[in-house]
Amino acid sequence: MIKKVPILEISVALIIGAAVLLLSDQIAALGDWGYLGAFFISMMGSATILVPVPSWAVIVGLAKTLDPLTLGIVAGLGSAIGELTAYIFGNGMGRILEEKSKAFEKHKEWMRKNDIWAIFVLSFLPNPVFDIAGLAAGAAKVHWLRFVGVCAVGRVLRFILFGYAGYAFFNGI
Repeated sequence: MIKKVPILEISVALIIGAAVLLLSDQIAALGDWGYLGAFFISMMGSATILVPVPSWAVIVGLAKTLDPLTLGIVAGLGSAIGELTAYIFGNGMGRILEEKSKAFEKHKEWMRKNDIWAIFVLSFLPNPVFDIAGLAAGAAKVHWLRFVGVCAVGRVLRFILFGYAGYAFFNGI
């Protein structure tokens, strides 16, 4: 039986990831745009798949001049939207990945059973492997709004903490 490979979804996810890596210097310059820049920096930093981009460091730096609460909300929302690339890739490649890796099949099944808590905890904790959760959520066919919504809650809380840490650091608190 011939399996249909969703070329469009895979291509979009790969193109976004490559563009972020190639344009990293220009993306860092978005910090001059204030909150809008923070949104795009976080979104692009999360759009790569399995290649960590430390956008959180820019957010910490922006907390020197921007309100840490608003900064955390904006950066967290951007980050959650950026995570859709791993989700889309997982949605498209899920069948192929599970055929090649029994471990991925276990991650997918675990995600299917524990999606809300898994996505929340893994999106909140600073870790470079959240893309695996996005891949597994896409492959497990977790609804994309559910994925982004729960991811946004975790990322907003995380970036609020980064914002206040940066504010405290730069203001000597």
